[in-house]
Amino acid sequence: MNAPWKPGMNGQRDPFHAFVCDDHSFDLLRAVAAEMGWAPEKVNKGGMRNAVQSLSITASPQILFVDMSESGDPLSDINSLAEVCEPGTVVIAAGQVNDVRLYRDLLASGIQDYLLKPFGADQLRDALAQAQAVFFAPREGTVERPHMTTAVIGTRGGVGASSLATSLAWVLSSQHQRTTALLDLDVHFGTNALSMDLEPGRGLIDAIENPGRIDGLFIERAMVRASDNLAILSAEAPISMPMMTDGGAFYQLLEEFHSAFECTVIDLPRGMMIQHPHLMGDVNVALVVTEMTLAGARDTIRLLSWLKTGAPHARVLVVANRVHPGSPEISRKDFEQSIERAIDVLVPFDLKAASQAAKLGKTLAEAAKGSKVGAACTAMVKEVLGAAEAEEEEGSRKKGDSLLGKIGDLKNMIPSRRKEKAALNN
Repeated sequence: MNAPWKPGMNGQRDPFHAFVCDDHSFDLLRAVAAEMGWAPEKVNKGGMRNAVQSLSITASPQILFVDMSESGDPLSDINSLAEVCEPGTVVIAAGQVNDVRLYRDLLASGIQDYLLKPFGADQLRDALAQAQAVFFAPREGTVERPHMTTAVIGTRGGVGASSLATSLAWVLSSQHQRTTALLDLDVHFGTNALSMDLEPGRGLIDAIENPGRIDGLFIERAMVRASDNLAILSAEAPISMPMMTDGGAFYQLLEEFHSAFECTVIDLPRGMMIQHPHLMGDVNVALVVTEMTLAGARDTIRLLSWLKTGAPHARVLVVANRVHPGSPEISRKDFEQSIERAIDVLVPFDLKAASQAAKLGKTLAEAAKGSKVGAACTAMVKEVLGAAEAEEEEGSRKKGDSLLGKIGDLKNMIPSRRKEKAALNN
Protein backbone atom coordinates (compact mmCIF):
# COMPACT_ATOMS: atom_id res chain seq x y z
CA MET A 1 0.00 0.00 0.00
CA ASN A 2 2.82 2.38 -0.86
CA ALA A 3 2.05 5.45 -2.93
CA PRO A 4 5.04 5.40 -5.28
CA TRP A 5 5.85 9.09 -4.97
CA LYS A 6 6.09 9.21 -1.19
CA PRO A 7 9.09 7.29 0.13
CA GLY A 8 9.78 7.29 3.84
CA MET A 9 7.50 6.70 6.76
CA ASN A 10 5.56 8.94 9.08
CA GLY A 11 6.57 8.27 12.65
CA GLN A 12 3.47 10.04 13.97
CA ARG A 13 1.09 7.27 12.82
CA ASP A 14 -0.56 4.81 15.16
CA PRO A 15 1.48 1.61 15.05
CA PHE A 16 -1.48 -0.73 14.51
CA HIS A 17 -5.17 -0.90 13.56
CA ALA A 18 -7.28 -3.99 12.89
CA PHE A 19 -10.76 -4.60 11.47
CA VAL A 20 -12.11 -8.13 11.97
CA CYS A 21 -15.46 -9.86 11.44
CA ASP A 22 -15.66 -12.62 14.06
CA ASP A 23 -15.33 -12.78 17.85
CA HIS A 24 -12.48 -15.32 17.87
CA SER A 25 -10.24 -13.18 15.65
CA PHE A 26 -11.26 -10.07 17.61
CA ASP A 27 -10.21 -11.57 20.96
CA LEU A 28 -7.02 -13.07 19.57
CA LEU A 29 -5.91 -9.84 17.93
CA ARG A 30 -6.55 -7.82 21.09
CA ALA A 31 -4.44 -10.25 23.14
CA VAL A 32 -1.52 -10.29 20.67
CA ALA A 33 -1.69 -6.50 20.20
CA ALA A 34 -1.36 -6.06 23.96
CA GLU A 35 1.66 -8.39 23.96
CA MET A 36 3.35 -6.20 21.34
CA GLY A 37 2.68 -3.04 23.30
CA TRP A 38 -0.12 -1.79 21.05
CA ALA A 39 -3.47 -0.45 22.23
CA PRO A 40 -6.08 -3.30 22.20
CA GLU A 41 -8.84 -0.76 21.49
CA LYS A 42 -7.35 -0.29 18.02
CA VAL A 43 -8.87 -3.68 17.15
CA ASN A 44 -12.32 -2.96 15.69
CA LYS A 45 -15.33 -5.06 14.73
CA GLY A 46 -16.20 -4.98 11.06
CA GLY A 47 -14.27 -6.00 7.97
CA MET A 48 -13.18 -4.31 4.77
CA ARG A 49 -16.11 -1.90 4.47
CA ASN A 50 -15.58 -0.61 8.00
CA ALA A 51 -11.84 -0.24 7.35
CA VAL A 52 -12.39 1.87 4.20
CA GLN A 53 -14.96 4.09 5.94
CA SER A 54 -12.77 4.61 8.98
CA LEU A 55 -9.53 5.31 7.08
CA SER A 56 -11.25 7.77 4.76
CA ILE A 57 -11.50 10.21 7.68
CA THR A 58 -8.51 9.22 9.83
CA ALA A 59 -4.82 8.65 9.20
CA SER A 60 -3.88 5.08 8.41
CA PRO A 61 -1.51 3.22 10.77
CA GLN A 62 1.91 1.74 10.24
CA ILE A 63 0.44 -1.78 10.17
CA LEU A 64 -3.16 -2.53 9.14
CA PHE A 65 -4.88 -5.88 9.68
CA VAL A 66 -8.11 -6.29 7.71
CA ASP A 67 -10.56 -9.19 7.57
CA MET A 68 -11.85 -9.92 4.05
CA SER A 69 -14.29 -12.70 5.03
CA GLU A 70 -17.33 -10.61 4.04
CA SER A 71 -15.80 -9.26 0.85
CA GLY A 72 -17.59 -10.22 -2.37
CA ASP A 73 -14.81 -8.92 -4.64
CA PRO A 74 -11.50 -9.01 -2.72
CA LEU A 75 -9.32 -7.38 -5.39
CA SER A 76 -11.75 -4.53 -5.98
CA ASP A 77 -12.05 -3.97 -2.25
CA ILE A 78 -8.26 -3.93 -1.88
CA ASN A 79 -8.11 -1.18 -4.53
CA SER A 80 -10.71 0.79 -2.55
CA LEU A 81 -8.59 0.33 0.56
CA ALA A 82 -5.47 1.53 -1.27
CA GLU A 83 -7.21 4.80 -2.13
CA VAL A 84 -7.67 5.71 1.54
CA CYS A 85 -4.41 4.27 2.91
CA GLU A 86 -1.47 6.58 3.45
CA PRO A 87 1.81 5.68 1.75
CA GLY A 88 3.96 3.17 3.59
CA THR A 89 1.13 1.33 5.34
CA VAL A 90 1.88 -2.41 5.61
CA VAL A 91 -1.32 -4.42 5.14
CA ILE A 92 -2.07 -7.94 6.38
CA ALA A 93 -5.30 -9.49 5.12
CA ALA A 94 -7.23 -12.48 6.42
CA GLY A 95 -10.00 -14.52 4.86
CA GLN A 96 -11.65 -17.89 4.41
CA VAL A 97 -10.89 -18.44 0.71
CA ASN A 98 -8.07 -20.96 0.24
CA ASP A 99 -7.05 -20.11 -3.32
CA VAL A 100 -3.45 -19.81 -4.54
CA ARG A 101 -4.46 -17.47 -7.37
CA LEU A 102 -6.21 -15.11 -4.97
CA TYR A 103 -3.17 -15.20 -2.68
CA ARG A 104 -0.84 -14.27 -5.54
CA ASP A 105 -3.17 -11.53 -6.79
CA LEU A 106 -3.39 -10.02 -3.31
CA LEU A 107 0.40 -10.01 -2.92
CA ALA A 108 0.75 -8.43 -6.37
CA SER A 109 -1.68 -5.68 -5.36
CA GLY A 110 0.52 -4.67 -2.42
CA ILE A 111 -0.70 -6.83 0.48
CA GLN A 112 2.16 -7.95 2.74
CA ASP A 113 0.56 -11.25 3.85
CA TYR A 114 -2.69 -13.22 3.70
CA LEU A 115 -3.73 -15.41 6.64
CA LEU A 116 -6.25 -18.19 6.18
CA LYS A 117 -8.89 -18.27 8.91
CA PRO A 118 -8.97 -19.60 11.52
CA PHE A 119 -5.38 -18.63 12.34
CA GLY A 120 -3.46 -19.23 15.56
CA ALA A 121 -1.66 -16.88 17.91
CA ASP A 122 1.83 -17.92 16.76
CA GLN A 123 0.92 -17.44 13.11
CA LEU A 124 -0.48 -14.00 13.90
CA ARG A 125 2.60 -12.99 15.94
CA ASP A 126 4.93 -14.02 13.09
CA ALA A 127 2.90 -12.07 10.50
CA LEU A 128 2.83 -8.93 12.66
CA ALA A 129 6.54 -9.15 13.47
CA GLN A 130 7.39 -9.50 9.79
CA ALA A 131 5.14 -6.54 8.92
CA GLN A 132 6.87 -4.45 11.59
CA ALA A 133 10.27 -5.37 10.13
CA VAL A 134 9.09 -4.42 6.63
CA PHE A 135 7.77 -1.06 7.82
CA PHE A 136 11.02 -0.03 9.48
CA ALA A 137 13.39 -1.59 6.94
CA PRO A 138 15.22 0.84 4.63
CA ARG A 139 13.94 0.85 1.08
CA GLU A 140 16.13 -1.19 -1.26
CA GLY A 141 17.54 0.63 -4.24
CA THR A 142 16.69 4.07 -2.91
CA VAL A 143 19.30 6.76 -2.50
CA GLU A 144 18.87 9.44 0.11
CA ARG A 145 19.02 12.76 -1.70
CA PRO A 146 18.28 16.24 -0.43
CA HIS A 147 15.01 17.63 -1.70
CA MET A 148 15.36 19.71 -4.86
CA THR A 149 13.00 22.61 -5.52
CA THR A 150 12.97 24.33 -8.91
CA ALA A 151 10.96 27.45 -9.71
CA VAL A 152 10.15 27.99 -13.40
CA ILE A 153 9.53 31.68 -14.11
CA GLY A 154 8.56 33.17 -17.46
CA THR A 155 9.85 36.62 -18.30
CA ARG A 156 6.57 37.34 -20.07
CA GLY A 157 3.25 35.63 -20.66
CA GLY A 158 3.31 33.17 -23.53
CA VAL A 159 7.03 32.36 -23.53
CA GLY A 160 6.27 28.70 -22.75
CA ALA A 161 7.30 28.56 -19.09
CA SER A 162 4.41 26.23 -18.21
CA SER A 163 5.30 23.90 -21.07
CA LEU A 164 8.87 23.66 -19.82
CA ALA A 165 7.73 23.27 -16.19
CA THR A 166 5.61 20.22 -17.08
CA SER A 167 8.43 18.85 -19.24
CA LEU A 168 10.93 19.29 -16.40
CA ALA A 169 8.64 17.48 -13.97
CA TRP A 170 7.98 14.69 -16.46
CA VAL A 171 11.67 14.06 -17.21
CA LEU A 172 12.60 14.10 -13.51
CA SER A 173 9.84 11.61 -12.67
CA SER A 174 10.10 9.28 -15.66
CA GLN A 175 13.68 9.32 -16.90
CA HIS A 176 15.40 10.06 -13.58
CA GLN A 177 12.86 8.11 -11.47
CA ARG A 178 12.51 10.86 -8.87
CA THR A 179 9.25 11.30 -7.04
CA THR A 180 8.12 14.75 -8.14
CA ALA A 181 5.46 17.27 -7.18
CA LEU A 182 4.33 19.84 -9.74
CA LEU A 183 2.70 22.94 -8.26
CA ASP A 184 0.89 25.25 -10.70
CA LEU A 185 0.46 28.62 -9.00
CA ASP A 186 -1.50 30.22 -11.83
CA VAL A 187 -4.65 29.59 -9.81
CA HIS A 188 -7.15 30.90 -12.38
CA PHE A 189 -5.54 30.08 -15.73
CA GLY A 190 -2.99 27.33 -15.02
CA THR A 191 -2.44 24.79 -17.79
CA ASN A 192 -0.24 22.13 -16.17
CA ALA A 193 -3.07 19.65 -15.59
CA LEU A 194 -4.72 20.50 -18.91
CA SER A 195 -1.52 19.83 -20.85
CA MET A 196 -1.42 16.32 -19.35
CA ASP A 197 -5.12 15.69 -20.05
CA LEU A 198 -5.98 15.71 -16.33
CA GLU A 199 -8.72 17.33 -14.28
CA PRO A 200 -7.11 19.72 -11.78
CA GLY A 201 -9.58 19.03 -8.96
CA ARG A 202 -10.18 21.34 -6.01
CA GLY A 203 -7.04 20.54 -4.05
CA LEU A 204 -5.23 23.84 -4.49
CA ILE A 205 -8.36 25.93 -3.88
CA ASP A 206 -9.12 23.94 -0.72
CA ALA A 207 -5.56 24.53 0.48
CA ILE A 208 -5.84 28.29 -0.06
CA GLU A 209 -9.22 28.49 1.65
CA ASN A 210 -8.29 26.17 4.55
CA PRO A 211 -4.52 26.28 5.19
CA GLY A 212 -5.03 24.56 8.54
CA ARG A 213 -6.03 21.35 6.74
CA ILE A 214 -2.68 21.01 4.98
CA ASP A 215 -0.78 17.93 6.16
CA GLY A 216 0.57 14.73 4.68
CA LEU A 217 -2.88 13.16 4.39
CA PHE A 218 -4.25 16.25 2.63
CA ILE A 219 -1.37 16.17 0.14
CA GLU A 220 -2.00 12.48 -0.57
CA ARG A 221 -5.70 13.04 -1.33
CA ALA A 222 -5.63 16.48 -2.95
CA MET A 223 -2.97 15.90 -5.59
CA VAL A 224 -3.75 14.44 -8.99
CA ARG A 225 -1.60 11.54 -10.10
CA ALA A 226 -0.05 11.92 -13.52
CA SER A 227 2.11 8.79 -13.16
CA ASP A 228 3.65 6.59 -10.51
CA ASN A 229 6.30 9.22 -9.73
CA LEU A 230 4.51 12.46 -10.64
CA ALA A 231 1.65 14.25 -8.88
CA ILE A 232 0.13 17.65 -9.70
CA LEU A 233 -1.56 20.28 -7.59
CA SER A 234 -3.31 22.92 -9.66
CA ALA A 235 -6.63 24.72 -10.03
CA GLU A 236 -9.10 26.34 -12.41
CA ALA A 237 -10.58 28.81 -9.96
CA PRO A 238 -13.59 30.82 -11.18
CA ILE A 239 -12.56 34.18 -12.61
CA SER A 240 -15.06 35.80 -10.24
CA MET A 241 -13.19 34.32 -7.25
CA PRO A 242 -10.18 36.44 -6.27
CA MET A 243 -7.60 34.51 -4.27
CA MET A 244 -7.43 36.29 -0.90
CA THR A 245 -4.32 34.77 0.68
CA ASP A 246 -1.15 35.90 2.39
CA GLY A 247 0.70 33.03 0.75
CA GLY A 248 0.89 30.98 3.95
CA ALA A 249 -0.92 28.07 2.30
CA PHE A 250 1.67 27.93 -0.49
CA TYR A 251 4.49 27.89 2.04
CA GLN A 252 2.83 25.04 3.96
CA LEU A 253 2.34 23.07 0.77
CA LEU A 254 6.02 23.37 -0.08
CA GLU A 255 6.92 22.26 3.44
CA GLU A 256 4.80 19.11 3.01
CA PHE A 257 6.30 18.45 -0.42
CA HIS A 258 9.74 18.33 1.21
CA SER A 259 8.79 15.26 3.22
CA ALA A 260 6.60 13.62 0.56
CA PHE A 261 8.68 13.99 -2.63
CA GLU A 262 12.25 14.09 -3.83
CA CYS A 263 11.67 17.02 -6.19
CA THR A 264 9.29 19.96 -6.42
CA VAL A 265 8.71 21.94 -9.60
CA ILE A 266 6.87 25.24 -9.15
CA ASP A 267 5.28 26.85 -12.18
CA LEU A 268 5.63 30.34 -10.71
CA PRO A 269 4.00 33.33 -12.44
CA ARG A 270 6.01 36.54 -12.13
CA GLY A 271 3.22 38.26 -10.25
CA MET A 272 3.05 35.50 -7.65
CA MET A 273 6.80 35.67 -7.11
CA ILE A 274 6.66 39.42 -6.53
CA GLN A 275 3.57 39.19 -4.30
CA HIS A 276 4.86 36.23 -2.26
CA PRO A 277 8.68 36.44 -2.32
CA HIS A 278 8.93 33.93 0.55
CA LEU A 279 8.08 31.22 -1.99
CA MET A 280 11.68 31.51 -3.20
CA GLY A 281 13.07 30.83 0.28
CA ASP A 282 13.80 27.12 -0.28
CA VAL A 283 14.23 27.18 -4.06
CA ASN A 284 17.48 25.55 -5.18
CA VAL A 285 17.24 26.42 -8.86
CA ALA A 286 15.41 29.30 -10.58
CA LEU A 287 14.74 28.58 -14.25
CA VAL A 288 14.15 31.86 -16.10
CA VAL A 289 12.36 31.18 -19.38
CA THR A 290 12.47 33.83 -22.09
CA GLU A 291 12.20 34.43 -25.80
CA MET A 292 14.97 36.16 -27.72
CA THR A 293 13.11 39.42 -28.22
CA LEU A 294 13.69 42.98 -27.08
CA ALA A 295 10.96 42.72 -24.45
CA GLY A 296 12.33 39.33 -23.38
CA ALA A 297 15.82 40.76 -22.91
CA ARG A 298 14.48 43.69 -20.86
CA ASP A 299 12.43 41.47 -18.55
CA THR A 300 15.20 38.90 -18.22
CA ILE A 301 17.48 41.66 -16.95
CA ARG A 302 14.84 42.75 -14.45
CA LEU A 303 14.18 39.20 -13.21
CA LEU A 304 17.88 38.40 -12.87
CA SER A 305 18.34 41.57 -10.85
CA TRP A 306 15.42 40.65 -8.55
CA LEU A 307 16.68 37.10 -8.05
CA LYS A 308 20.15 38.36 -7.16
CA THR A 309 18.72 40.15 -4.11
CA GLY A 310 15.45 38.28 -3.53
CA ALA A 311 16.85 34.74 -3.79
CA PRO A 312 20.64 34.99 -3.61
CA HIS A 313 20.96 31.34 -2.55
CA ALA A 314 19.27 29.98 -5.71
CA ARG A 315 21.21 28.94 -8.77
CA VAL A 316 19.80 30.74 -11.80
CA LEU A 317 19.55 29.22 -15.27
CA VAL A 318 18.37 31.10 -18.36
CA VAL A 319 16.45 29.12 -20.98
CA ALA A 320 15.70 30.66 -24.35
CA ASN A 321 12.53 28.98 -25.59
CA ARG A 322 10.92 28.74 -29.02
CA VAL A 323 14.06 29.85 -30.82
CA HIS A 324 13.29 30.05 -34.56
CA PRO A 325 15.71 28.36 -36.94
CA GLY A 326 16.01 31.60 -38.92
CA SER A 327 17.20 34.89 -37.50
CA PRO A 328 15.53 35.66 -34.15
CA GLU A 329 14.56 39.19 -33.24
CA ILE A 330 17.82 39.46 -31.27
CA SER A 331 20.82 37.27 -31.98
CA ARG A 332 22.14 35.04 -29.24
CA LYS A 333 25.33 37.07 -29.01
CA ASP A 334 23.46 40.37 -28.61
CA PHE A 335 20.98 38.86 -26.18
CA GLU A 336 23.74 37.50 -23.97
CA GLN A 337 25.56 40.82 -24.06
CA SER A 338 22.35 42.56 -23.00
CA ILE A 339 21.69 40.30 -20.01
CA GLU A 340 25.43 40.10 -19.20
CA ARG A 341 25.49 36.33 -18.94
CA ALA A 342 25.25 33.25 -21.12
CA ILE A 343 22.06 31.47 -22.11
CA ASP A 344 22.23 28.02 -20.53
CA VAL A 345 19.80 26.14 -22.80
CA LEU A 346 18.28 26.86 -26.22
CA VAL A 347 14.96 25.15 -26.99
CA PRO A 348 14.19 25.30 -30.72
CA PHE A 349 10.78 26.26 -32.06
CA ASP A 350 8.89 23.17 -33.27
CA LEU A 351 5.23 23.74 -34.10
CA LYS A 352 4.71 20.09 -35.07
CA ALA A 353 5.98 18.81 -31.70
CA ALA A 354 3.91 21.35 -29.77
CA SER A 355 0.76 20.45 -31.72
CA GLN A 356 1.39 16.74 -31.21
CA ALA A 357 1.84 17.24 -27.45
CA ALA A 358 -1.45 19.15 -27.25
CA LYS A 359 -3.35 16.51 -29.25
CA LEU A 360 -2.01 13.60 -27.20
CA GLY A 361 -2.33 15.32 -23.82
CA LYS A 362 1.38 14.81 -23.16
CA THR A 363 4.22 17.05 -22.07
CA LEU A 364 6.41 18.57 -24.76
CA ALA A 365 9.40 16.51 -23.60
CA GLU A 366 7.42 13.27 -23.86
CA ALA A 367 5.80 14.01 -27.22
CA ALA A 368 9.07 15.26 -28.74
CA LYS A 369 11.30 12.40 -27.63
CA GLY A 370 14.01 11.79 -30.24
CA SER A 371 13.75 15.31 -31.69
CA LYS A 372 15.87 18.41 -31.13
CA VAL A 373 13.22 19.74 -28.75
CA GLY A 374 13.33 16.53 -26.72
CA ALA A 375 17.13 16.70 -26.58
CA ALA A 376 16.91 20.32 -25.41
CA CYS A 377 14.49 19.35 -22.64
CA THR A 378 16.85 16.58 -21.53
CA ALA A 379 19.74 19.06 -21.53
CA MET A 380 17.63 21.48 -19.49
CA VAL A 381 17.01 18.85 -16.81
CA LYS A 382 20.71 17.98 -16.65
CA GLU A 383 21.51 21.67 -16.16
CA VAL A 384 18.93 21.87 -13.35
CA LEU A 385 20.31 18.78 -11.60
CA GLY A 386 23.87 20.05 -11.97
CA ALA A 387 22.94 23.47 -10.61
CA ALA A 388 21.15 21.91 -7.65
CA GLU A 389 24.18 19.76 -6.83
CA ALA A 390 26.45 22.81 -7.04
CA GLU A 391 24.13 24.76 -4.74
CA GLU A 392 24.13 21.88 -2.25
CA GLU A 393 27.94 21.58 -2.30
CA GLU A 394 28.35 25.31 -1.77
CA GLY A 395 25.90 25.22 1.14
CA SER A 396 27.82 22.33 2.71
CA ARG A 397 31.12 24.16 2.25
CA LYS A 398 29.77 27.30 3.89
CA LYS A 399 28.43 25.24 6.76
CA GLY A 400 31.82 23.59 7.18
CA ASP A 401 33.55 26.99 7.19
CA SER A 402 31.22 28.34 9.83
CA LEU A 403 31.91 28.20 13.55
CA LEU A 404 29.22 25.54 14.05
CA GLY A 405 30.71 23.46 11.27
CA LYS A 406 34.18 23.69 12.78
CA ILE A 407 32.81 22.74 16.19
CA GLY A 408 31.17 19.71 14.56
CA ASP A 409 34.50 18.75 12.95
CA LEU A 410 36.22 19.14 16.30
CA LYS A 411 33.69 16.84 17.97
CA ASN A 412 34.24 14.25 15.27
CA MET A 413 37.99 14.37 15.93
CA ILE A 414 37.69 13.80 19.68
CA PRO A 415 37.00 10.03 19.56
CA SER A 416 40.00 9.40 17.31
CA ARG A 417 42.24 11.50 19.58
CA ARG A 418 41.04 9.46 22.54
CA LYS A 419 41.88 6.24 20.71
CA GLU A 420 45.37 7.54 19.90
CA LYS A 421 45.94 8.48 23.55
CA ALA A 422 44.74 5.08 24.74
CA ALA A 423 47.08 3.34 22.32
CA LEU A 424 50.06 5.39 23.57
CA ASN A 425 49.22 4.60 27.20
CA ASN A 426 49.13 0.91 26.38
